[in-house]
Amino acid sequence: MADDERVPEPGHFLPGSDVPTGEVSPVAPTSKLELGSGTGLGLGEARPISVSQEPARKKAAPLPDDPEYQGFYSGPPAAPLPGAPTGALRGTRQLGRVRYAGWKTTSPRAAVQEFSTHSPYRKPVRQFSQRFVGLVSALALVIVAGGTIAAYAKIDSFGNEVTNPLADPSIKPSEGPQSVAPNPTVTVTIPPVPDLVRLQKNLLYKVGKLPTVKCARPKIKPTSKANVLRFYQGLVPCLHETWEPLVLKANYPFRQPKLVLAGKTNTTNCTGESTTSNYCPTDELITMEWEKDLKDYKTYGNQVIVHMMDALAHEYGHHVQNLTEMSTASSSREGFAKTKAEKLEWSRRQELQANCLGANFLGANKVTLGLTGQDLKYWEYETKNSGDEFDPKKIRDHGSKKNQWLWSGPGFKSANPASCNTYVAPAAKVS
Repeated sequence: MADDERVPEPGHFLPGSDVPTGEVSPVAPTSKLELGSGTGLGLGEARPISVSQEPARKKAAPLPDDPEYQGFYSGPPAAPLPGAPTGALRGTRQLGRVRYAGWKTTSPRAAVQEFSTHSPYRKPVRQFSQRFVGLVSALALVIVAGGTIAAYAKIDSFGNEVTNPLADPSIKPSEGPQSVAPNPTVTVTIPPVPDLVRLQKNLLYKVGKLPTVKCARPKIKPTSKANVLRFYQGLVPCLHETWEPLVLKANYPFRQPKLVLAGKTNTTNCTGESTTSNYCPTDELITMEWEKDLKDYKTYGNQVIVHMMDALAHEYGHHVQNLTEMSTASSSREGFAKTKAEKLEWSRRQELQANCLGANFLGANKVTLGLTGQDLKYWEYETKNSGDEFDPKKIRDHGSKKNQWLWSGPGFKSANPASCNTYVAPAAKVS
């Protein structure tokens, strides 16, 4: 091999080589390139290459555990919630008769509606025949062609109007008289009547005495539940006939109440005892007790019949209060009362007035109802011995036995609602 064909050794062109520039070093297969301090490169010792030279990041502190957290969705809260009512809130309270037996809240629930779990079936898509589709297509082509011809005709007429604007006047004479716009509706706002005005100055106090309609006492003995119902049904038309002209005279509409016997299956929008006599102003429903009357009749006879007439007259008195809006006004005042004692006083005023209105009816028809002689003494004795003193719970919401007679006695004698204005009486007379 010639000298000019020698292969340069590794490191030939590195600095520090002892071979002169332009010369080729001799072949030295056994020689190795060693990098040391004498090479003059200044690379120093080799160091391992790390994956990342960035400083380590600190981890965020974990959030505090939520003791109530149970995952993304834990379901509805436990029922009932704190402070939630245990029963349905609906309607108003019942208005009871003289012998108060204590109310308890009822919560009648409506029947559960049933829904199907199956999705509604879709109606099959109507298929049209090819002949029908062809007819529709032809009709569409005719319509489009007609529209095109009409458009060209309109364009031609537009050009005529431009060249001769007087050919077709744009304003046409009126074909008839112009309609006159109606008068604007005028809304008249009637100011509300304050509760105390409705209670203390009701027109019912000025209608005069109740008429004597000469209705006789029903000749039915309360010897069965059916007979008790027949007795009340025989007496209630007499109450309608007596009160209707006076309610209308006081400028209030008259409506006949409904009547049922007490029972646990009765449905009503009022809350209260379901087995005692009461009146529900929301439903205008009179509910009459019957089991105790049926039992007591075997022992007391006619005295129970007198009691039944008095009880129905009292509940009908609540209906008259409702018709003349005194029931609403009295309940409103009771609702705004700040103390329990004040609430009870409003309740007593309402109940004592119902007693008085019931006595108005009995007094106006005392002869035909047979409230004379011994039966009249029965009524007086029962009235004088009824009141909150005989309530086992001692709730003072109907009035004392002294005030029972204070209002019922004059009401029976006068047969006039003017003697029943308990809302202007001092507190001592409605205690």
